[in-house]
Amino acid sequence: MDGCSDERASAARPNRTEPRRALERMGSMPKHVAIESRSPAVPAFEAFYRREATSLRRALALALGDADLAREAADEAMTRVYEHWTTIDQARNPAGWAYRVGLNWALSRRRRNRWRDHRPIPERAAVAVPGDPELAAALAGLSVEHRSVVVCRYYLDWSVETTAEALDIPPGTVKSRLARALENLHRSLEVRHGSER
Repeated sequence: MDGCSDERASAARPNRTEPRRALERMGSMPKHVAIESRSPAVPAFEAFYRREATSLRRALALALGDADLAREAADEAMTRVYEHWTTIDQARNPAGWAYRVGLNWALSRRRRNRWRDHRPIPERAAVAVPGDPELAAALAGLSVEHRSVVVCRYYLDWSVETTAEALDIPPGTVKSRLARALENLHRSLEVRHGSER
């Protein structure tokens, strides 16, 4: 390709660098989230960010089993929330939208990197659950789909309907995944307690 086509291709892609610089000047949000400082949506988005960002990062870390990937995913999700804020602000569950975007982005990134990175990727990542290493190990034994439902229902305290909307799955699927996840957690914790005796 010649230099002109490269310039045209890069001009067609949205430039996120300038909005990121504006956010960095604000200081309270990470450098990865893009925001335009003069936009009228800034105060509403800032309030949403302050209210939801920490919870989103923790929920994604629990679901993904990878705190670094979760931090990147949360930042990417918040960037996209801001970019679509006028629409998302009107939605019933903006936090659920952000969670789904972050989760999908992280899973996509993990799949892409599997082919680029030649280091072995563990089947099950360790999940950090403060105060209860047995529960952390049991959660790490669940699939991402099952962990996501547990995280939404019990960590984020969302209803079945809100969880279904956030994960873009039917409520019946939420219930069946939750039942299976709780059964697996119960079995895993029983085995761990049984092996200690």
